[in-house]
Amino acid sequence: MSTGETFGRTIQLFLVDGKPTGLRKATIHGWTGVVLVSSQSTFASLTSREEVDRTGVYVLTGPDPDKQGMTRVYIGSANSVRERIKQSAEKREFWETAIAVTTSDDDLSKGHAEYLEARLIELTAQAGRVTLDNGTQPDTSRRRLPEADVANMEQFLANLRIILPVIGLDMLKPQPRAVRQTAKPVEERTTGDVQFEIRHKSGVQATAVEEEGEFIVLEGSEALTGTGYVQQSYGGLKEKLIADAVLIPHGADKLRFAKPWPFNSPSAAAAVVLDRNSNGRTEWKVKGSKQTYHDWQQAQAAQQEAAE
Repeated sequence: MSTGETFGRTIQLFLVDGKPTGLRKATIHGWTGVVLVSSQSTFASLTSREEVDRTGVYVLTGPDPDKQGMTRVYIGSANSVRERIKQSAEKREFWETAIAVTTSDDDLSKGHAEYLEARLIELTAQAGRVTLDNGTQPDTSRRRLPEADVANMEQFLANLRIILPVIGLDMLKPQPRAVRQTAKPVEERTTGDVQFEIRHKSGVQATAVEEEGEFIVLEGSEALTGTGYVQQSYGGLKEKLIADAVLIPHGADKLRFAKPWPFNSPSAAAAVVLDRNSNGRTEWKVKGSKQTYHDWQQAQAAQQEAAE
C-alpha cells in the first residue's frame, strides 16, 4: 500500500441496551479507544459504566440556544470522566447528547487527556462548524508531552476524526476547500470540481460545487426572497443565513451570498436560493448545459461501474 492511500476501517457500534436510541458504544478495530454516547435519558447508564471512571475526554452537545440551526458543544477532560462530566452537565442546559472517550486498557494519563482536550478545542474552533461553549482555548504548546506521546495522541485524534461523524458529530470536519480558501479566486479553489447552476426566470442565478458530501453555494450567487411560498423545511435556515449576514440584500426581492456556504444537500441549497421547497436534484444543472444534477450523478455512477 502506497503512502497516503486510503483504506477501509472497521467500526463496531454496540447498542448496549439493544435500542437504537439507547446507550451506544463505538470502537475501531485495533484501537484501544472507547467512545460511549448517551442522551439525557440514558445519562445515568453512561456514568455508571466502568470505562467512564477512567482518564479521558468528553463532549456535551446540543442545539445552540443563541443561534438557530447551530450546534453548541462543550469539551472537557478529567482523571475520572464520570465525575467531571456530571459536574459539567449540571451547569449546562443546552446539551442533549453526552460523549465520553476513554480507553479499554486505561492507558491515558492526565497529560494525555489535557493534550487531547486542548487539541479537540483547537480543531473544533478551526473547523468552525459548531459553537464552542468553552470559555478559554488551552494552549497545546503548554501540554508538554514526550515526542512519542504526542505522535500517539495525534493518532488517537485521527481515529476520533473517523468515529465522531459516524455517531453524528461533525465538529472536527474541516470546512470544504471552496469555503475555507476564500483568499483564493473561485476558479482556483474549485479547480477540478464540476460547477452546477440555477438560472431562474426571475433573473436569479446561483452557482455551486459539491465537495466531500456537501453542496456549497458560492459567493456572489443570488437568492429570491419574499415570494410568498410557505417554506416548511428550510425557512429557519434561510433566516439564520440572513441574520448571520451570509445572505445580504441585493436589489428588489433578491439576496446575495456574501460568502460561500455549505449545505447538506442540493435540495437544501435550492430551497434557500428559490425561496421554496425544491428538488435540488432537478433544479441544479451542470453549468452551461441542461444536464440535471440527478442525470450527472447517474452518469458518474455508470462510468464508475464500467471502469470496475
